[in-house]
Amino acid sequence: MERRVRTDSKRRRRALAAASALLGGVLVLTACGGGDDAGAGSGDGTKKSQSDADAAAAANSSQARISIKPKNGATNVGINNDASVTVTDGTLTQVDFKTAEGADVEGEISADGKSWKPASKLKRATKYTLSATAKDASGREAHENASFSTVSQANSFVGLFTPEDGSTVGVGMPVSINFDKPIKDKKAVQSAIDVSSSGGQEVVGHWFNSQRLDFRPEQYWKANSTVTLKLKLDGVEGAPGVYGVQERTVTFQIGRSQVSVVDAKKKTMQITRDGQVIKTIPISSGSPENPTYNGQMVISEKFKETRMNGATVGFTDDKGKGAYDIKDVPHAMRLSTSGTFVHGNYWGPRSVFGSVNTSHGCVGLADVKGAGDPDQPAAWFFNNSLIGDVVTVTNSPDRQIKPDNGLNGWNMSWSEWKAGSAV
Repeated sequence: MERRVRTDSKRRRRALAAASALLGGVLVLTACGGGDDAGAGSGDGTKKSQSDADAAAAANSSQARISIKPKNGATNVGINNDASVTVTDGTLTQVDFKTAEGADVEGEISADGKSWKPASKLKRATKYTLSATAKDASGREAHENASFSTVSQANSFVGLFTPEDGSTVGVGMPVSINFDKPIKDKKAVQSAIDVSSSGGQEVVGHWFNSQRLDFRPEQYWKANSTVTLKLKLDGVEGAPGVYGVQERTVTFQIGRSQVSVVDAKKKTMQITRDGQVIKTIPISSGSPENPTYNGQMVISEKFKETRMNGATVGFTDDKGKGAYDIKDVPHAMRLSTSGTFVHGNYWGPRSVFGSVNTSHGCVGLADVKGAGDPDQPAAWFFNNSLIGDVVTVTNSPDRQIKPDNGLNGWNMSWSEWKAGSAV
């Protein structure tokens, strides 16, 4: 009996020891796991030590403060002026700007080291990453990073404008802008476009539809003046979720004043330059069956030779083929979108010019095949005309041309024109 008691006692002591060891292990594991009751003693010291280290690191950090625009993660970012880096209490030492694929994009740090911007406008629908480094007066570095995406093709609009930058045009040339998407907020878009003339004329915009906006003064532009178009559309919301991306200034010169008057009844064209009649040319305009439009028409395109197919403008025979198809019409100048031209004619007898109207609506002048003779009436007129010159047709039995058929808004009164402005 006595030996059994001692054995049981030993067994109890062993069990208690094992339980104590297991419990101790649990306590140790709980402390390592960071439980709510962990480290009542040594944990306070650890927190205090970390806090002191953080404070010391903050006290020793750079005083330079870098600001990146747009913010990290931004979308629908403009492609002109929206990306930039600035720094206070320091100077920029390096800016790395890349596409998401890793292609470097050039930029420039300002001379004083306080700012950076891209060297050119960004691409649409592209993700970019930007990393900037700056130093404070003590040479300590600061770093900032951001990534953003530019506005997509579907969420942006552009305006295709005429005339071209740096061109010289006639006194009738309007500024015509055709947007690649319908504009809902016409006021916002028109307010971001400015057209001015060195001649001091008031210039007003007119919306022909949701995608076309033209600008002109009340009377033709003053000869030899300069017209400036400023597009400040970057970030302008033209329709819900659709933003402009253009930021551009365009200038063009107005040349001498030339206006030509076609008298369909007399079958002549009289050219007046700077107030003086310089030439009268016999012409053949639209036949009684296909008369030429009346009204003021602006030359919008010039072609030394071009093809004219009646099928493209609705003149077909009973088999559906073009009533005419001339592949080398010489000295052609467009007057309307619907196909009205003033052009050379080598296929008709010379006797029709000045005596009979025979065309399908165009104004024809005597010419030769190949457009190689500068002494022909059509060649002279072509060589002495600018895009933007005005050709006015009178005394034709047809109706007046519509203002939006070509660059022909002059066929609208000033009050009607201003009524089409959104501002």
